[in-house]
Amino acid sequence: MDAAHLAARRERLGGAGAEAFRNALARHASGVVAVTAAVDGTPVGLTATSFTSVSLTPPLISFYIADSSTTWPRLSRAGVFGVHLLAENQSGLAARFADPGADRFAPPTAWRPSDEDVPLIDGATAHLVCGRHETRVIGDHWLVVGHVRRVLLNRRRSPLLYHEGAFGGFLGHHP
Repeated sequence: MDAAHLAARRERLGGAGAEAFRNALARHASGVVAVTAAVDGTPVGLTATSFTSVSLTPPLISFYIADSSTTWPRLSRAGVFGVHLLAENQSGLAARFADPGADRFAPPTAWRPSDEDVPLIDGATAHLVCGRHETRVIGDHWLVVGHVRRVLLNRRRSPLLYHEGAFGGFLGHHP
């Protein structure tokens, strides 16, 4: 049996090969957030789709950043950061914050500094201003746990989701 047939068979049988695992994860829709901070007076940020709540008491959130991220070395120096729950109409911003070569805070990105000097992205459905609670390497990613210090809610809108390699919205079904 050649390599292509072995790979196809492994995928059919549920093997945990990297490609099969990646394809399985792509089938899971994830919310999209932007993570921002100011480091030495300069805003830094990235897009994350691995955001989750951890605890209500104390209020903790988490997300993961690939260890290959070119932004993480700068972002990791920030003691305070913002997590912005992006709205459905912010796919362009999410793509820009995922592009390592982009000037993420140049127009058309609209933002303002918070009282803690965290860059707040206009149009997000909510902002969570967090202190860094814990970071550690897990596999090929950094786990970042933040302690939520402040919550800023904006107008309720449909969230931005990431599914099958594309950004999109959410259409609720009401029985």
